[in-house]
Amino acid sequence: MPELPEVETIVNRLRADLTGREILRADLLWDRTLATPKPAFFKKNIVGQSISTVKRRGKYIVLPLSMDTLLIHLRMSGDILLREEGIPIHKHDRLILHFDNEHYLAFSNMRKFGRVWFTPTPEDILGKLGPEPLDDAFTAQILYEKLQRHKGHIKPLLLNQKFIAGMGNIYTDEALHLADLHPLTKSDLIKRTQAQILWRSIRKVLMEGIKRNGTSIDWIYRGGDFQNYLQVYGRQDAPCFKCGTPIRKIIVGQRGTHFCPRCQKK
Repeated sequence: MPELPEVETIVNRLRADLTGREILRADLLWDRTLATPKPAFFKKNIVGQSISTVKRRGKYIVLPLSMDTLLIHLRMSGDILLREEGIPIHKHDRLILHFDNEHYLAFSNMRKFGRVWFTPTPEDILGKLGPEPLDDAFTAQILYEKLQRHKGHIKPLLLNQKFIAGMGNIYTDEALHLADLHPLTKSDLIKRTQAQILWRSIRKVLMEGIKRNGTSIDWIYRGGDFQNYLQVYGRQDAPCFKCGTPIRKIIVGQRGTHFCPRCQKK
């Protein structure tokens, strides 16, 4: 699943091409792509609206329109492609938006997990998300206070989008390794100094991921090269770059989790 750096990369790629574009027609090729509203209402009311900008909130792509907002969540296999009119629609395209410059946007969604919301009140969806980890308002002190209010393991907590927005399996494993924290550490036992190190580690791996245009580890998301700099994720049995101990993989909260048993002692 694309995480914060991958979604940020997509948003940055699309912003210049989509900003100011008027939507002439919407083709909904699989109705269940649309979480809300009803397809007929969507296709009628999105026509004539213009895209004011392209933003990101957590793992959501946010397109503020003239009157409403379009939210896109890629989930497991979604992708956003901008093509010239005349280029054939792909068999996995689920939503097509035709613009006033002879281009169209295709929401490709092979496994059909991705969803789109067309709403006048985006905060009904986005308001449930936790803080943005790269915002200046998200401080080490805030992270520490949030950690103290939970008693579960740190790995699933960081994956909880209501706790912090945008983190996924790859960058959580990388941040915990950088902070020397075991993924099964109880969050309320993390000391203030450890929380500060974790805060810096989260921000560092996310910013490095954005700098590298994200992580490309399969055909779903392409274009990044952060996979060449991963310290633990996907490196089971390979030596830790810091101490040489073989990287272990365990299941935490039903997610494959990579860590160094020496650097990240429980």
